[in-house]
Amino acid sequence: MNAVSYNDKVIRQFAVMTLVWGVVGMLVGVIIASQLLFPALNFDLPWLTFSRLRPLHTNAVIFAFGGSAIFATSYYIVQRTCHTRLFSDGLAAFTFWGWQLVIVLAAISLPMGWTTGKEYAELEWPIDLLIAVVWVAYAVVFLGTLAKRKVEHIYVANWFFAAFIITVAVLHIVNSAEIPVTLTKSYSAYAGVVDAMVQWWYGHNAVGFFLTAAFLGMMYYFVPKQAGRPVYSYRLSIVHFWSLISIYMWAGPHHLHYTTLPDWAQTIGMVFSLMLIAPSWGGMINGIMTLSGAWHKLRDDPILKFLIVSLSFYGMSTFEGPMMSIKTVNALSHYTDWTIGHVHSGALGWVAMVTVGSMYMLIPRLWGQTKMWSTRLIDVHFWTTTIGIVLYTVSMWIAGVTQGLMWRATNPDGTLTYSFVEALKATYPYYAIRLVGGLLVFGGMLLMVYNVVKTIGQGRPTTVAIPAPAATHAPQPA
Repeated sequence: MNAVSYNDKVIRQFAVMTLVWGVVGMLVGVIIASQLLFPALNFDLPWLTFSRLRPLHTNAVIFAFGGSAIFATSYYIVQRTCHTRLFSDGLAAFTFWGWQLVIVLAAISLPMGWTTGKEYAELEWPIDLLIAVVWVAYAVVFLGTLAKRKVEHIYVANWFFAAFIITVAVLHIVNSAEIPVTLTKSYSAYAGVVDAMVQWWYGHNAVGFFLTAAFLGMMYYFVPKQAGRPVYSYRLSIVHFWSLISIYMWAGPHHLHYTTLPDWAQTIGMVFSLMLIAPSWGGMINGIMTLSGAWHKLRDDPILKFLIVSLSFYGMSTFEGPMMSIKTVNALSHYTDWTIGHVHSGALGWVAMVTVGSMYMLIPRLWGQTKMWSTRLIDVHFWTTTIGIVLYTVSMWIAGVTQGLMWRATNPDGTLTYSFVEALKATYPYYAIRLVGGLLVFGGMLLMVYNVVKTIGQGRPTTVAIPAPAATHAPQPA
């Protein structure tokens, strides 16, 4: 019987960089949250202004922290569930170094003010080309590994990863079509409302596939593994997959309510956003109900707490988002800090927490350990993160509703009741609460780094060799 050895080197590299970029990205977030409270903290330096650090923060957290976590977990999961080594060690190494180069170039170019001005797609054309090349290599490695799998069945996590890889490639290439002017400046190939439509087709689906589908792939592997239970309903997971990827693609226009986008297109975005509640909640229920018969494990397993609470935030965020897409609600929420609260309940509550839980499971195994160095520190990390996210999101919800109500309040003669500065003054205390919440989340990441360093220090990297099994249809993680 042939033995299979896994390529864990590239997974270890991505796992370490997940932590590094997580700390960097959240540190920048804390800095810009401080600047909103104390504007003088930009020190009158153009590369330290909010307008330049904010895209650095979003790119660092989404693409550096989240992206590295996706590479690490997808490479780990596809090998274990397909019982085969990665398709190409050389291409896998290229994806690591290529992705880190993209991140470093972003960290240089964005503070310099070299930007397309497109949300989540600010990087200029030379970097866009590099991203496309790295992404094609990633697709070849992942899909090539699936093609040479030793089992007939494709586990559902791999369906989510595959859909995410293919869709993100299409989104990035289409939205980044641009006309170069200089090495650091280009203009979009689209104009006017078409440019806005393409941008938010990309922008919302970057959330839908990069920040949702990929992390659902993590969830469908690591929740059953940590709980020691099979997925609650494998049939539901397949329905979840096909319905989610079919509906999500059409929801982007809800970002353009009350604009020059045709009203019918805005309505389509709203309708498909409301439809998304069903598959999203189906996935949340499927993940949480996987603990059926094992709820007692939550008392003593902080890693499981991270994973299950992340699903709670996933359910909350995927209910809140469709509600905010309703035109009458959007008239109140748009341009306010309510949107910031919604984004961070998803990005921190769902994405970061499922990532952290997955990393706590993954890292000991990659360095030949049975568990993390300190379970107590994981528990402290869980509570600092949970409390921090609640403080952050609730303060931004209140600030956003306050802003929306004050902005549209009018006197009997039709004049505005409040000036913009008065609305800003009313929300100022909530910016302080947000900063406290951000500091707690950032502090938790530092605890994680310390715990991981200690774990790696007492471990030894291992490469697992297992007998290649006969083909099986068993729908469970390997």
